[in-house]
Amino acid sequence: MRKSKKLVSIVLVCVLVLSLVLVSIPFVNKIDTFGAKSFAAQKSTRKASAGKKRIAIIVKNAGNPYNEKEAEGFSKALKELGDTVIVQAPAQPTAEAQIQIIQQLIAQRVDCIAIAANDPDALQPALQKAMKSGIKVLSLDSAVNPKSRMVHVNQADPELIGRTLIQAMYQMIGGKGEFAILSATSQATNQNTWIKWMKEELKNPKYKNMKLVKIAYGDDLRDKSVSETEGLLKSFPNLKGIIAPTTVGMAAAGKVLTDKGLKGKVKLTGLGLPSEMAEYIKNGVCPWMYLWNPIDLGYLAGYVADALARGKITGKLGEKLKAGRLGEKQVVKALDGGTEIRLGAPFKFDKSNIDYWAKVY
Repeated sequence: MRKSKKLVSIVLVCVLVLSLVLVSIPFVNKIDTFGAKSFAAQKSTRKASAGKKRIAIIVKNAGNPYNEKEAEGFSKALKELGDTVIVQAPAQPTAEAQIQIIQQLIAQRVDCIAIAANDPDALQPALQKAMKSGIKVLSLDSAVNPKSRMVHVNQADPELIGRTLIQAMYQMIGGKGEFAILSATSQATNQNTWIKWMKEELKNPKYKNMKLVKIAYGDDLRDKSVSETEGLLKSFPNLKGIIAPTTVGMAAAGKVLTDKGLKGKVKLTGLGLPSEMAEYIKNGVCPWMYLWNPIDLGYLAGYVADALARGKITGKLGEKLKAGRLGEKQVVKALDGGTEIRLGAPFKFDKSNIDYWAKVY
């Protein structure tokens, strides 16, 4: 009898153990399944995080409205692409100030640096160091030399810009008289390139009665540009016109000519922001001017920066990329021997359209 009870007890224990095992099997499976899904989700999250690029833009200097619009477009593009944007602006428009920022960004190990250069050559050691450390580099608006970048994002054909500004001045002053150029810094790549083409255009015999008396540099600073404009008027009392291939210089010259009541006596043209120049176009001080949309220029640079960071392009001649709402763009040969991607042709602003564009930028 005792043996029988003992046997029954053993059987009951075995049944209980077996039932616990069977009950536990689906629970174990659920744990395994949940764990696999959790790991996959974590892996996916890490992959998405790894795909998010940290891209920096260095503009010429703080407080420059044109640069601010560029940075705005750049940031908008990178937001569309899901990247992280870092905007840096030195207090002064110098190469030294930009070099310090480049060194900081190298230490931060960003994926890409886009820079509007204050000097085409002085930034070379710092930018080459960045590229050697694996950071992609491009310039926009104002180029660094080809050895310091992978590609440049340009506003338009530099030759077209330079020649167009001389042609405009020719029309404004009737093809004769003294005129001056109010530029940015003496090292500014884009301004110097445009001025080079202005001088080439002046070699045409049709301009024989026009005389370029001076190239002044306002360093893209409002107060200095005002002083330089006043200096030009004082030094050259017969001055008939001023070309300012810089938005800061345009606004400064427009104010000086307006304040001094020189409408119709000294004509102004160049590259200006519609929002800053509307007053001077409507009052006749600046009959017309040119520019492109700096927001679009920054936007294009943002897409180029992302494409470089992801290895979609390398800056090689003939490469193409899709630049958001701007459509497809192609890498073309630059005048400095490197490569570039161009936004498009310059746009003319006058009394017929200035009110509309002044509300845009």
